[in-house]
Amino acid sequence: MEWNELFCEDQKPSEDEIGSYIGNALWAQLNSYLQQTYRCVPVTEYSGCSMQKGWNVKYRKSGKGLCTLYPMPGYFIALVVIGKKEMTEAELLMPLSSAYTQKVFRETQDGFQGKWLMLDVKDKAVLQDVKNLVGLRVKK
Repeated sequence: MEWNELFCEDQKPSEDEIGSYIGNALWAQLNSYLQQTYRCVPVTEYSGCSMQKGWNVKYRKSGKGLCTLYPMPGYFIALVVIGKKEMTEAELLMPLSSAYTQKVFRETQDGFQGKWLMLDVKDKAVLQDVKNLVGLRVKK
């Protein structure tokens, strides 16, 4: 069953329900890492106009968005916005990133606010890439 069919706009899922739906240990690993490393609390919100409609989990630090996580069956999507200030560092990080992340970075068009990277987190290499990219967001 689709995520939006399980949890409509007026039925907020719990952290356990999100984890059960995803069914991938990488979800818990990233959430734990973000909370412990950046001392931030996840906020579950419903979005009707995003690139991925439905419930998502947002992380912010000092008013700045670190990433948004979108539950999928068996994996999740991590949206990390690479702003103009982080672009040079992100470009330097790409040769050290997985081939998949490099491809997404190359193929994502630059926008007014930078690149909006939508990364399917299905393996540990991409999980590490997300951690590294989020780290660029915190430095600025």
